Amino acid sequence: MARLARTGAVVAALLETPAWAMPGGLDIAAVDPANAGDTAFVLIAAALVMLFALPGVLLMQAGRGTARASQPVFLQGAAIAALVSLLWVVVGYTLAFGDSGGGVIGGGNAWMLIALGNVRFGTAIPESAFVLFQITGAMLAAILVAGAWAGRARFGWALTFGGLWSLIVYAPVAHWVWGGGWLSNLGVLDFAGGIALHFCVGISALVAAVIIGRRTGWTGADIVPHNPQLLLAGASMLFVGNFALAGGWTLAATDDASSAIINAHVGACVSGLVWLLIEKLRTRQVTALGFVCGLTAGIAAIAPAAGLVSPGGAILIGLLAAPACYFTLQFVTRTLMIDDSNHVFSLHGIGGLTGALLVAVFMSASFGGVGYPEGGGFGGQLLAQLIGLGAVAMWSILGTLIIGYGIATAIPMRVSKAEEIGDVIAVPPAIDVPVGAVAVPPQPERPA
Repeated sequence: MARLARTGAVVAALLETPAWAMPGGLDIAAVDPANAGDTAFVLIAAALVMLFALPGVLLMQAGRGTARASQPVFLQGAAIAALVSLLWVVVGYTLAFGDSGGGVIGGGNAWMLIALGNVRFGTAIPESAFVLFQITGAMLAAILVAGAWAGRARFGWALTFGGLWSLIVYAPVAHWVWGGGWLSNLGVLDFAGGIALHFCVGISALVAAVIIGRRTGWTGADIVPHNPQLLLAGASMLFVGNFALAGGWTLAATDDASSAIINAHVGACVSGLVWLLIEKLRTRQVTALGFVCGLTAGIAAIAPAAGLVSPGGAILIGLLAAPACYFTLQFVTRTLMIDDSNHVFSLHGIGGLTGALLVAVFMSASFGGVGYPEGGGFGGQLLAQLIGLGAVAMWSILGTLIIGYGIATAIPMRVSKAEEIGDVIAVPPAIDVPVGAVAVPPQPERPA
């Protein structure tokens, strides 16, 4: 805080005093008050998200399905990421982080990034570095939503949906939570995207999976991953990329960043191991897909709390997130029969919800957290978190329905049935196979 106060004083002095009047001429440190170390840290974090998290998600989605569907998954995901990045330069960033117009949506002061400040307000980094970091988050969110329909959506529909969703659904939510919007004014806390990213993505993915329909031949049984090694490699990359996402949200190379990374690490590790334990107790076996699901659930759950709780609190969040996501997955897939191809709602949505609610518990100073805001307490914080989750859920549902059906009036949602045939190898319903189990498809009989 003292450093930020000094930075503010320097900026104020610069604005009040012309350069020609300064003793000794122009003071470069005053003209550019950004901290070089913090700037480098945020730029590296943004690069690591692009290098690890984005391709990691695509590898997971490709390995999770069938060989025939893997190429469309990569193509759609890469195209969506490219489109979203361009849209956020043009208008997305200003909708999310422009000057607030009443707390609902950002103002248009930064469209095409034409009015960026030397430093982002409240930080010691250039606003351009902040923009880059936010673009990576928007790209990641749009790619995660696309996992709900992997293998069955037309390219044109998927690409248009990803671009519009990032502007109509994700950008306003980001403004509400992080950009000085009405939810942040209510006291909603979301350190690294448990509500604004993972929960928002999960709700939208569930709605998208419902409106686009089930895969041809899908019976509710879990689908055999065509390449478990690809799945594990992608999960490992996402695991590393999440360090950059969690630590980068401190926007400074400080102890807060290292603490957030430690929490992100232990939260995901615990959730992955607990998921394996649940599998072992229920099915007497453990699977690669199960471990990946557990890691993903932990990543989503610790996101809202990474910089607000102690490592002990992060462990408990991961411990509770795994069963919450596991049994939700069973219910959504086998009871509701909703074909969310990559379990985006069950893992990211429920994981983010679990972590967002547990923030109200484990941020308490008695648990080693940062403590409640002045005059606040557990009850008030829990109420704020519930309001935030409810508002984001309603907006995500409404926005996804409008975008999905609106695009479908011009571009059909699904690929042809002929393109889908052969893409699903389902476990026979009579066999009770756990989520993540690998089953061998029936082999053709050899001629005598």
